[in-house]
Amino acid sequence: MIAIPAVDLRAGRCVQLVGGDYAQERVRLDDPVEVAREWVRTGFARLHVVDLDAATGRGSNRALVRELLREVAREGAGAVPVQVGGGVREEEDIAALLDDGAAAVVVGTRAVEDAHWREAMALRYPGQLVLAADVRGRQVVTRGWSATSAHDVTDLVRACDGLPLAALLVTAVQLEGRMAGTDLPLMEELAAEAAVPLLASGGVATLDDLRALAHRGAAGAVLGMALYTGALDARHTAEEFGA
Repeated sequence: MIAIPAVDLRAGRCVQLVGGDYAQERVRLDDPVEVAREWVRTGFARLHVVDLDAATGRGSNRALVRELLREVAREGAGAVPVQVGGGVREEEDIAALLDDGAAAVVVGTRAVEDAHWREAMALRYPGQLVLAADVRGRQVVTRGWSATSAHDVTDLVRACDGLPLAALLVTAVQLEGRMAGTDLPLMEELAAEAAVPLLASGGVATLDDLRALAHRGAAGAVLGMALYTGALDARHTAEEFGA
């Protein structure tokens, strides 16, 4: 299993939110590109970048994303794959991010709400899209976690069976940033159900949490608050789960 540091962008800064709540910002760092470089120097072999402003309709960090990809995903021998999401709701968004150097594009709201678009994009960009299923409990939430869809996450996973997705990213939003443990039963269920690799997110606080996810079939875990606060030792995490 691979551990993937998250670089969440808000108003040009790298941030970490508690429970997906914009009013509960716990971490704010001024130079997201340098943050990304540091994760690579530490030994992590993949990064997860999200434009929170684009996801919630508050603005865009597109130029910053482009710079980050140029500096981290295209720096020759030291380059690492970067998956990018947040507000990706048109095909031109996907194409632009891939052209800029993203290894994969994370699609959420429109891919959840529009099955025809989801299928068309998956077939047009095989192996290059990560489907983000953000959940509270078992219900999928969209539009930057502000809207609850009618989808149980298992139904969504089954509806994607046969699509050539790169991965399924499941975030337990209610656990985001709380470092109180992840939803192991749900992640185990979805890892068994999904036909593509499962990436888990939300609540990871310890190496034992990561080991438990690996034991339950997760292919990767996206890490945020635990790395940024030092609850997880970054170098030890990269050594055990960096690739």
